[in-house]
Amino acid sequence: MSHAPADPAPHVTYFAPAKVNLGLSVRDLRADGYHELHSLMVPLNVGDDLDIAPAGTLSLRVQGADLPADEGNLVFRAARAYLDAAGVDGGAAITLHKRLPLASGLGGGSSDAATTLMALARLYPARVDLPGLALTLGADVPFFLLGRAAVASGVGEILAPLPVPPVSLVLVNPGVEVSARDAYAWLDAEEAFTPALDVEAILAALTNGRPVPYLNALQGPVAARHAPIREALGALEAAGLHSPLMSGSGSTCLGLARDDAHAHDAAQTLARQFPHWWVQATRTL
Repeated sequence: MSHAPADPAPHVTYFAPAKVNLGLSVRDLRADGYHELHSLMVPLNVGDDLDIAPAGTLSLRVQGADLPADEGNLVFRAARAYLDAAGVDGGAAITLHKRLPLASGLGGGSSDAATTLMALARLYPARVDLPGLALTLGADVPFFLLGRAAVASGVGEILAPLPVPPVSLVLVNPGVEVSARDAYAWLDAEEAFTPALDVEAILAALTNGRPVPYLNALQGPVAARHAPIREALGALEAAGLHSPLMSGSGSTCLGLARDDAHAHDAAQTLARQFPHWWVQATRTL
């Protein structure tokens, strides 16, 4: 069945936000090979952009990174999955403006995929189970459909939205790409599983600006194998930021600031000290 585009504009630009994990517990390795997770995930005001326009066929261009523009790209797979599920005869011309570092623990690819699904659902409305489709693309993709902070459990697909106080922070990426597959394999080898997060204690500390009692179960195994990540965590603390933590499977690390001005000043200091790092002051959405 063919659908006419709902929006005749040449293209629409969509923002695909990054996320950080304000705590990530890996509780166990499940019988199905996936991991039982417990994490507090929050979207940020930094991310990628996608230009999407109706077209006769599906095409993808990538600017800002050396990434495939076919089935090897999660954006292309998300678009193909939606168009097929919706029974759309046409396609879309998509340009991905990649601004986040690759394989960095910020969920960039998952956010790009979720944003693609939402954009095409606006362009070609149809009765499609977006959360179900999102989960086939990756465990983090449903979170980005939600668009707000949530506690994630299961393999990441069970989402419980909750209010999180505004948080200013600085992200640093020392230029190391970490495979999530490797990070979890290292954790499994050590059987370094962790208990559930104390979400109430984390929220109380965020509200009061105190050191945050969170953990990232993947941080130890990953940082042990990547000295730049250890250096990044130390640099954040030396810059006057508190509660340094690796986000997701790395290699991006975060440090919390008192406010936006503090985050901006600390980011400038870090960018001068480490000119080859990706450094970004940001805040939660």
